Amino acid sequence: MFASVLIANRGEVACRIIATLRRLGIRSIAVYTAADAGARHVGLADLAMRIDSYLEIDDIVAAAARSGAEAVHPGYGFLSENHAFAARCEQEGITFVGPSSEAIRVMGDKISAKAAVSSRGVPIVPGVGEVGMSDETLASLARGLGFPVLIKPSAGGGGKGMHLVDSAAGLAPALAAARREAASSFGDDTLFVERYLSSPRHIEVQVLADSIGSVIHLGERDCTLQRRHQKVIEEAPSAIVTPEIRERLGQAACETARSVSYRGAGTVEFIVSNDAPDEFFFMEMNTRLQVEHAVTEAITGLDLVEWQLRIAAGEPLGFVQSDVELTGHAIEARVYAEDPMAGFLPSGGRVQLLRESSGAGIRVDSALVEGLRVSSDYDPMLAKVIAWAPDRAQAIASLRRALEQTTVLGVTTNIEFLHALLGLPEVADAAMDTDLIAREVGRLAFAAPDPRVFVHAALLVYAHEWASAGRSMWATPSGWRLDGEAPSIYRLALDGRGAEDGMTRVVTITGTPTRARVTVDAGEPLAASIAFGAGTAFIDVAGRGRTVVAVVDSPVVEFSDGAVTWRLREVAPPRRKSEEAASAPTVTSPMPGSVVSVLVAAGELVEADQPILVVEAMKMEHVLIAPSAGVIRLDAVVGDHVERGQVLAVIEGGAG
Repeated sequence: MFASVLIANRGEVACRIIATLRRLGIRSIAVYTAADAGARHVGLADLAMRIDSYLEIDDIVAAAARSGAEAVHPGYGFLSENHAFAARCEQEGITFVGPSSEAIRVMGDKISAKAAVSSRGVPIVPGVGEVGMSDETLASLARGLGFPVLIKPSAGGGGKGMHLVDSAAGLAPALAAARREAASSFGDDTLFVERYLSSPRHIEVQVLADSIGSVIHLGERDCTLQRRHQKVIEEAPSAIVTPEIRERLGQAACETARSVSYRGAGTVEFIVSNDAPDEFFFMEMNTRLQVEHAVTEAITGLDLVEWQLRIAAGEPLGFVQSDVELTGHAIEARVYAEDPMAGFLPSGGRVQLLRESSGAGIRVDSALVEGLRVSSDYDPMLAKVIAWAPDRAQAIASLRRALEQTTVLGVTTNIEFLHALLGLPEVADAAMDTDLIAREVGRLAFAAPDPRVFVHAALLVYAHEWASAGRSMWATPSGWRLDGEAPSIYRLALDGRGAEDGMTRVVTITGTPTRARVTVDAGEPLAASIAFGAGTAFIDVAGRGRTVVAVVDSPVVEFSDGAVTWRLREVAPPRRKSEEAASAPTVTSPMPGSVVSVLVAAGELVEADQPILVVEAMKMEHVLIAPSAGVIRLDAVVGDHVERGQVLAVIEGGAG
């Protein structure tokens, strides 16, 4: 076994690999960029090396040489499926923890991968695409497949650069966007187009293969719950896969691995129609560890990172297919830094308070620590919460409870969305397809909150101001004055939304935190109290008490009461109507990111809803449109790094 291993990755996967290295007594070497200097994986590793980029092969190979690493584990994403990186490690005498560079080259290109597996009798989805093929040629051939079609980067993965197109009119803009995203994410803008199956499910099979030719599979995972082709919830085994189908899927996956003399852990992905679950088609092979590997570990009892290392070190598997047993059911939820209330746009910020779940059957793979700065430089996944139970229903219930016990304050996450998604009847009944989230997102959206939410937030701010005042009677906001009451008045907006969305309330408080009197929008006074504990607060309003986890960072207050995290902001009084009419409409960035395209010229006359700019965050593009007609003034250029809410353009002469 190796004495030292460098991890060419970051975030939760780097932390997860370090855990296995530590258990095996192997020295762990982390790499990090300037943006990740305070990241959790840096502190966990035995040694950390500064690099310029996780995508720079020279940087990582040089760090491996300086640190004396015998092997490099690529994790997933970044260079994990870059055949040039694997080849460079081979040339430098550093063991690449994964398959050969040739296997990565063949399977990393979806076009050559399909050719390889189809020669072994593995069924494939009809598609078109070759290296060097122009958008015009691709569009022409794609029309022959019939709509809808799915555009994919040939070198890609993780849903990045994928576009579903329903008609010929949508091909040109989708191909152009896919090329930009593919080049940005993978350094290769080759695309292909395949027919899109109706009511599809995403089923993948985990394989292990050693260097002497033994290949086995570890059952399947169901990764059907996706949003924009990005997996959200994964589980193992699949509720629709019978033992007979599992055997056929496993054989096809093993044949896929044999087609390239595969070595290590890999995943073969298939698409299956709900209308014919016994028919499946090869999509791609991921020549690396998968994000969702934890659910396979939970039902097999195997450590896949350990077996990656053992195989890379030349050890044989030592067990055969009949030795693999699948026990119980496991399900995983991906926690992302994104805002479901704002269309799932990427979020950022500093983690001010963290509570992670634990207990029997619960596992959390996480990169989170309090004080961590989350930026839009990298993938938005922060953590994974995994639950195991004897059956599927119990596993789902356990995962929902674990999400209720998970709190991340300071960074907007999708935890509440995950909790609601797992509660859908379609999920409980396993009646899912990859479009379920897109169809049902309205059922998962936020409703206007109960007024108590605003009272709780105001009381948290009020108690914080009392605590900050110390012993000064004059600094305490008690509301008592010689000439009459002077109540504390808080105008709070839920997540920055205005009164037009029903998300703003005015809360008035007098008294002390333990004996307060509050009103909402000049309504009837309510008796309230608040008492702080260790990182929590107990709030009682009109005899109804609740314990919350909270932080106050003026002018923002956040608190969580289960899976729901409320983020409110103190806002200024509303502008007068005359002021609003005089103000020019603006185009603001909905998230932190970079301007990658400006679609109009300064001074141009634009129409309402016309695309103006494209902002990219975490390798996903977002098109911003003009709110009204008028002459545009641009306040941003391509390459600018922008913050959430930053004004990028103003429509002069447009109606507010």
